[in-house]
Amino acid sequence: MRVLIVDDSKAMRSIIGRIVKELGFEVLEAGDGQLALAQLEGAGSVDLCLVDWNMPVMNGIEFVEAVRGKHAWDPVKLMMITTASDVEHVRRALEAGANEYLMKPFTKEMIAEKLAMFGMGSN
Repeated sequence: MRVLIVDDSKAMRSIIGRIVKELGFEVLEAGDGQLALAQLEGAGSVDLCLVDWNMPVMNGIEFVEAVRGKHAWDPVKLMMITTASDVEHVRRALEAGANEYLMKPFTKEMIAEKLAMFGMGSN
């Protein structure tokens, strides 16, 4: 299983990357939505994208909408992982096509629980 972590914070990509590697995923990274789209185009299959909301160039919602706008990527699961915690942000993300929403700060267990909902992860 391959996961693409989309976050403008290198530290956050590293933290999330370490967690999902422990859960059995191969990890790809991108610092914004536009770079992530390029990764999706060239990476072959990606099973899951973990996406921050606030990023330069192309934010998380724009990325989710772009992914959902291309039928070839319909099987890709999208989960927002962000500090935006109000109901309006959650609603917008889900309406845009995100499958799940996780608020920062989070734990390994919280990520594992969300991935289990998708039938993903080994631990």
